[in-house]
Amino acid sequence: MAQLVECVPNFSEGRNKEVIDAIAAAVSGTPGCSLLDVDPGASTNRTVYTFVGSPAAVVEGALNAARQAFTLIDMSKHSGEHPRTGALDVCPFIPVQNVSMDDCVQCAIAFGQRLAEMLHVPVYLYGEAARKETRRSLPSVRAGEYEALPDKLKRPDWSPDFGPAMFVPSWGATVTGARKFLIAYNVNLISTKEQAHRIALDIREQGRGKDQPGLLQKVQGMGWYLEESNIAQVSTNILDYELTPLHRVHQEVCREAEELKLPVVGSQIVGLIPLKAVLDSADFFIHRDGLFIVEEEHKVRLVISKLGLDSLGPFNPEERIIEYMVRSQEDSQLVSLSVQQFVRSVGARTAAPGGGSVSAAIAAMGAALGAMVGQMTYGKRQFENLDSVMRRLITPFHHAMNDLLIMVDADSSAFNSYMAALKMPKNTAEEIKRREAAMQEGLQRAVSVPLALADRISVLWSPLKEMVVHGNIACKSDAQVAAKALETAVFGAYYNVIINLKDVTDDTFRMATQKRVAALLQEAKESAAAVLLAADKRN
Repeated sequence: MAQLVECVPNFSEGRNKEVIDAIAAAVSGTPGCSLLDVDPGASTNRTVYTFVGSPAAVVEGALNAARQAFTLIDMSKHSGEHPRTGALDVCPFIPVQNVSMDDCVQCAIAFGQRLAEMLHVPVYLYGEAARKETRRSLPSVRAGEYEALPDKLKRPDWSPDFGPAMFVPSWGATVTGARKFLIAYNVNLISTKEQAHRIALDIREQGRGKDQPGLLQKVQGMGWYLEESNIAQVSTNILDYELTPLHRVHQEVCREAEELKLPVVGSQIVGLIPLKAVLDSADFFIHRDGLFIVEEEHKVRLVISKLGLDSLGPFNPEERIIEYMVRSQEDSQLVSLSVQQFVRSVGARTAAPGGGSVSAAIAAMGAALGAMVGQMTYGKRQFENLDSVMRRLITPFHHAMNDLLIMVDADSSAFNSYMAALKMPKNTAEEIKRREAAMQEGLQRAVSVPLALADRISVLWSPLKEMVVHGNIACKSDAQVAAKALETAVFGAYYNVIINLKDVTDDTFRMATQKRVAALLQEAKESAAAVLLAADKRN
């Protein structure tokens, strides 16, 4: 998969559509950049742009946007609810796919240096790119905001990382850096701005000061009023959603609001959100309320409903969840092809996709059939005594179905890495050594994917044996096909392991892998036979 970095520049203009659109066009017109979201706010007078691309492409996209903004935004006339220090207030780079945090730090450094040279404006580094601990936090760098810059720039401890220590009235200063995915999450209240801010002070990590820390780690917050919606908001930035998840922020705001007798009327995501953040919250509600939900689409809907994410406007997951947006940019994935296209790509004059990808696809369909038998039993009146059993059995098949689909592309990717190693130069002793090492690494990777496939199927035999006994008898043939599909997939995995294993020079690895895959094949043969026998005994 390609390298993808997310860039989320925040520009201090949220009211003038012509300016907002011109900056968006500068981004979308940059080769290699995909503009995913434009989120303007009138009260905040700020627009958040979200785009992805390769490290080099997103730096160019951010520079093109800044160049456009320089001619259109005049900070000396700016006012809005959101803290700000410049026309391009902050420009973070975030790792999305096949890139490290260090790669994003390098993006921030390259962008900051080139921006300062291009526009002759002061630029600060923050987050993971910060060169001083006092500049790690964005609120620290932004302290005093635009109005404080003339005096701030005169102080040696606040000299910019790039550009002149000179106040540029029309621009101000820009802050850039690298960070984890930040979720801009606002909870709506029917209250005053002051009441919303009181709640924000209680929940944010900073609290009310050193002696009065807040409740939630890695959460920034403030209260403001949205004139266009006639409501107040507790506006938060969740800096680490795995440490403090979305639903926890919502719960704490609701608890504080209840104490103040204030109604909470939904919430809002500004920009995009990672899928994991949504699913983590879904799992919380499912566990708390004893719900049975396995479909990803239904989990997303649950969170939208529980948090009221559509209270101020539609929340379309395909346009707001970053993985869904990125997925739409990746037409080359095998799993994104139609069945007809996939079959034809297998039948083409290419080595990949081949038997490994086909085995993974067959396995995914076998798991899907197991889930189907459960779904055709669960919730039906004549089988209501089996509902608790089906809840338990459907889940492993549903999870495996999704995991096995990922392996369709993983197998082709592994094989392609080995083929790339074969094409490496071999003109000198050093080149031969490097090529051989890369080939061995590629072979072990080519072995590990089908082995992982067989391992993943292994956990399905027990629930399938139970499913064929208890499942809707009208679906008996589907359970039988599931058993043979999964067994066939393990055979495919076995053959792919063995053919690549013969050229692996690491004897310990080769012997251990051969023993493991042989055991998995034997288990598959015996388990599939047991499922078929159990099915035959049902009338």
